[in-house]
Amino acid sequence: MSHQTGIEADEDLKQFFSECKSKNVRTFAVMIKDEKLTCHSWKPMVGKWEDDYTNQVLPLLEEKNPRYVFFRLGDASSEALSDEWLLVLWSPDDSPIRFKMLYASTKATLKRQFGSTQIKEEIFVSCKEDATLTFYEKHREASKAPAPLTSQEEELMEVKRQEVNPDIGINTKHQTMTGLSFPLSNRAVQAVASFTKGDLQYVRLYIDLTDEKIEVEAQKKSLAVTELPSQVPETNARYHLYRFDHTWEGDYTHSVVFVYSMPGYVCPIKERMVYSSCTNTLTAYMASEHSLNISRKIEIGEGSELTEEFLMEEIHPKQNLHRPKFNKPKGPAHRGNKRLTKAPQDD
Repeated sequence: MSHQTGIEADEDLKQFFSECKSKNVRTFAVMIKDEKLTCHSWKPMVGKWEDDYTNQVLPLLEEKNPRYVFFRLGDASSEALSDEWLLVLWSPDDSPIRFKMLYASTKATLKRQFGSTQIKEEIFVSCKEDATLTFYEKHREASKAPAPLTSQEEELMEVKRQEVNPDIGINTKHQTMTGLSFPLSNRAVQAVASFTKGDLQYVRLYIDLTDEKIEVEAQKKSLAVTELPSQVPETNARYHLYRFDHTWEGDYTHSVVFVYSMPGYVCPIKERMVYSSCTNTLTAYMASEHSLNISRKIEIGEGSELTEEFLMEEIHPKQNLHRPKFNKPKGPAHRGNKRLTKAPQDD
């Protein structure tokens, strides 16, 4: 989900949008000036798109100054002008944070006014090394790979694998879920529903072992990521729902994080087993019945782990995602066949 700023294209840019698609325009840049989107400059098509990309796009990427760069794909020698465009959001690392947020939040409006259907691809660039032709071609290859399943799709597949009946029965006391050891109380169901609608940013759930139900312990309309560690109990297991608001690749986004906190071995074994066994079915229920798209499920030992850097790495892992598999330690060296000891016999 993206926020928008209300900044729109000025009249000159709107006119340019309507004309550039039928003219020999290869590249043009758009900037925000006086709370309006305005055309910075433009260049005509010269030759092959690969050469024009290097010669025209890179010079527009100035230090400290974010901007949008539109680049028309296709060669100048083609009989008809290509209607496919690449949108580059240039947001340099040394640019002020407020500029980055402003450009990220205005991108949706820019795409709508230009014509989203004509934007074939878009890339986010924060350093010139990532804007080279080589990098862009790698991006195109990566985009051809099949998209990974969303968290919600994975949860639904897990439900089907376990053959869990998705029907939910309601009685006078609480709402129950088939396949879950403990039901959600009405208050907990309402908290999850409010979180899904965006009315809450944080919900903490716990399992009431006495009444054998899942109850809501805390809920907050807003919670800064720096305050999140303080919400994790030091001696008891808990479930946490948190909407992590952040900027990623030029978009201001909301990522839902489900955190299962288990503080080491201070919890009784029964409590550890109960929380562990209920986790998958609880998240599956949230995905199927509340359409809650959980971006990441995380298990932690203590609240201090929940830093902004940690959440960013979990939600947006770096390209080298393949962590080395755990290697089972070798057993003791083989010392020959076991000897059978003959039991002593009575005289």
